Amino acid sequence: MWMETNAAKQEERYPMENQHSPGKVLGLCSCRYGLTVLLHVINLGVGAQRVCLSLTIVTMVNRTDTSGVSNISAGQKLDDTKNPAYNWSPDIQGIILSAISYGALIPHVPVGYLSGRFPVKKLIGSAVFLSSVFSLLTPGAARLGPALVIVCRVLQGIAQGTVMAAQNAIWVKWAPPLERGRLTSVSYSGLILGAFLVMLVSGFICDLLGWPMVFYILGAFGCVLSLLWFILFYEDPKDHPWISIREKEYINSSLAQQVSACGRRLPIKAMLKSLPVWAIALSVFAFVWSTSLFAVYTPTYLSTMLHVNVRENGLLSGLPGLFAYICGIVAGEMADFFQSRKIFSLLTIRKLFTTLGLLLPVIFSLSLLAPGLGFHGTVTFLVLIYVSFRFFIVGGLINALDIAPRYYGFLRGVTMLIGLVGDMMSTTVAGQVLSQSAEFSWHVIFLLAAGINVTSLIVYLVFAKAEVQDWAQPAQCTQL
Repeated sequence: MWMETNAAKQEERYPMENQHSPGKVLGLCSCRYGLTVLLHVINLGVGAQRVCLSLTIVTMVNRTDTSGVSNISAGQKLDDTKNPAYNWSPDIQGIILSAISYGALIPHVPVGYLSGRFPVKKLIGSAVFLSSVFSLLTPGAARLGPALVIVCRVLQGIAQGTVMAAQNAIWVKWAPPLERGRLTSVSYSGLILGAFLVMLVSGFICDLLGWPMVFYILGAFGCVLSLLWFILFYEDPKDHPWISIREKEYINSSLAQQVSACGRRLPIKAMLKSLPVWAIALSVFAFVWSTSLFAVYTPTYLSTMLHVNVRENGLLSGLPGLFAYICGIVAGEMADFFQSRKIFSLLTIRKLFTTLGLLLPVIFSLSLLAPGLGFHGTVTFLVLIYVSFRFFIVGGLINALDIAPRYYGFLRGVTMLIGLVGDMMSTTVAGQVLSQSAEFSWHVIFLLAAGINVTSLIVYLVFAKAEVQDWAQPAQCTQL
């Protein structure tokens, strides 16, 4: 009986899509999958530029400060000509590492709002280019002092925040409802692959060419990506010169009942009163807090706990990212499979993957605190932490597209703004904790993250919804 009711709801929600089986137009050579790959590569470049400092700072700061923890393993000595080193305290390092998050806070809400009304092509292309320019400027800024590095990273964060906020509006026009999990998970997985690749090769680049070359290579790569974006991206399926008629009809029919936000009006009061919106926002806050913490401080954790050199650190820091990348794609396939086969309701799917993405990392991170864990145990649990994070992508992270597709760009911007507050706070707090208590610092950091994840998960499980809310219906526009 439950299965029949659920099937009826799915049929009612996507009547036109059920008439066009995804399998009939599901080709890896389709334009919507080509767009997914393009966004995947864009996110790869952005993710690499964002994370690279987490490893290079181990080489950039190779002197032990009396008030903190050394970033360099015992016995390691690199060429100071290729790898200029600076005596930055753990406090300063924490601010530098979190500076990009400060910048990313700024554009999410305005860009999320504007992306539904202005060309996404120009927003993303220009932002990728600017992020790459600031990557090229970072080594020079470091020579002039940490203040300029912070400025560069803040401005780079503004550019990268624009990329992340603007791309959300793309899926409103390009993603059929039954393929949202797959398309979004593949595109966002580029962030993880970028982090993995930069961790994999940065150690060797630092050793052979010097850490400044990491920023120069990534900056040049980003400039090329910006050019490719301007050439290859089209705002709407109807404007794409190479899309097949069949695919265009499939996308349009599947989105026939989904309309964009009308004029310049937003139901702000209704959004603020919406418990499902707050449930999503808190879950995103917890997710970003934890993922940013591990993305930024995994190299430092490995250096201080396992005493590995820069090459080994890069390989070990990147290894979890490889498995997380694979898991992110698999999670998207699983979510779409459950929905298309009507195995679970959409709400159950969102709650299931949110639970896996927030609760499993808590279990695995606390396991890192076990005494006598050893090298292999530490690496294993780090891999499991990164892998389990990826489930959240098809849970709370895209839930706003279910409850308010017309306002998805704006809502995603707001929820990511709240999430980026967690990003900023987690890296800053971790830097402060590490500078004050070397012995139990990781206990404090992991326990705090666990408390935030569990609290946010409980709120999400109680208040989350997956159906379009009344204030998101066409007749419910109110003046901003």
